[in-house]
Amino acid sequence: MSGKTNDRIRALNVPQRVKVELDAEGLPKTAGEITVEAVLETWRIDDEWWRQPISRRCFDGVLEGGRHVVLFEDLTTGEWWIQKP
Repeated sequence: MSGKTNDRIRALNVPQRVKVELDAEGLPKTAGEITVEAVLETWRIDDEWWRQPISRRCFDGVLEGGRHVVLFEDLTTGEWWIQKP
């Protein structure tokens, strides 16, 4: 086999940090500069308390223009994240 191969492993669909503004009901109103048109589902994840705790409040939503995303708040740090579903 000739040539070099790239044996690096890279993560796919890595969450990106985003600034989220909430409405009066505590639901995402904006993600960055984009309006959240609809929140389709919400859920909470609390896991791995015996190692490094994961505690997230998650929202399945649709942004202005029709893009489908998952927004989640890391409840241990207060940071918000966005990623493809």
